Amino acid sequence: MPHTDEPDQVSRKLETILRHAAQVFADKGYEGASIRDISRSSRISLSGMYYYVRSKQEILYLIQIHTFKTVLARLQDSLRGVRNPSERLRILVHNHLAYFLQHPTEMKVLAHEDDALEGAYRQEVAEIKRRYYGIAVEIFEALHEDGERRRLTPRVAVLSLFGMMNWIHTWYRPQRDPQADTLSRAMSEMFLHGVMNGHHPLARRSLGNGRSRANVAARLAV
Repeated sequence: MPHTDEPDQVSRKLETILRHAAQVFADKGYEGASIRDISRSSRISLSGMYYYVRSKQEILYLIQIHTFKTVLARLQDSLRGVRNPSERLRILVHNHLAYFLQHPTEMKVLAHEDDALEGAYRQEVAEIKRRYYGIAVEIFEALHEDGERRRLTPRVAVLSLFGMMNWIHTWYRPQRDPQADTLSRAMSEMFLHGVMNGHHPLARRSLGNGRSRANVAARLAV
């Protein structure tokens, strides 16, 4: 049956469903959640739910595809005209963190339900993720050309960086931790000067002043 609602109304109703579904999936896990749970959370009847979506699997697909398409499109726009690989890395980190700190529930769902999609849904989301991953690899391949950074392979670097960024929802507290601009700068610099070179300016200065490695590590971990 074709939708008879106005397009904007359909879009708003679907956004409501997906927003509440993301919260339900984050709270109960995809396997533990049901369409009825999403119906209760969104206050949309079961018949109303099935008017907009066909299954729980489609809901998860829509959450994931919308998120990855949005993050990818924003990154491509921000990188346009930027050639310096270090600056491109900073843009990648800021783009990723800024979006997911604004959408922590979706971030948790993507992190925990990465393998829950099946069939064509899984393939389509995987293709978007490959394009996003490919941009990151290109950035690190450019960094890899720098003589001091040849010790770390681009694949290891990319997966390490995403490992840092994708799990911040487990520890990030908005009232205590830095906002996206500050956090992304810190993470970029830590990764460029610490992971990529094996040294960090702060650590070098501290060690040069006679502090032990243990004291420096403890201070940076606080």
